[in-house]
Amino acid sequence: MPTPNLFLTCVRDAEAATAFYSSLFEVEPTFTSPRYVAFDVAPGVAFALWTGRSEHAVASTPRTSEVGLMVPGPASAVDEIFTRWVAQGAQVVQEPYDDVFGRTFVVADPDGNLIRVSPTD
Repeated sequence: MPTPNLFLTCVRDAEAATAFYSSLFEVEPTFTSPRYVAFDVAPGVAFALWTGRSEHAVASTPRTSEVGLMVPGPASAVDEIFTRWVAQGAQVVQEPYDDVFGRTFVVADPDGNLIRVSPTD
């Protein structure tokens, strides 16, 4: 059965986005070009940044998603990441709160892409 293994985030400035995500996720890219940057985030799984546009995309279709980071440990682990990321300049969309799945928060990257941190299921 096919399994998703590439998570692509569209950005305007690949260099700025690379610096942002490298700092937040504490990882260096494994492939870099002017328009596409990839990070190996797990064996066989890549998180990538892309400045290209698809001529087949329908402009009127909403494109809403979140990059997710699930962290092990207590709720305080989520709060610690929030504090660290805010100090690094992440734009706060939703401060930490308790939801049905546990402690969570949402920040945005420089392009407005959403990043949610939550506990491991």
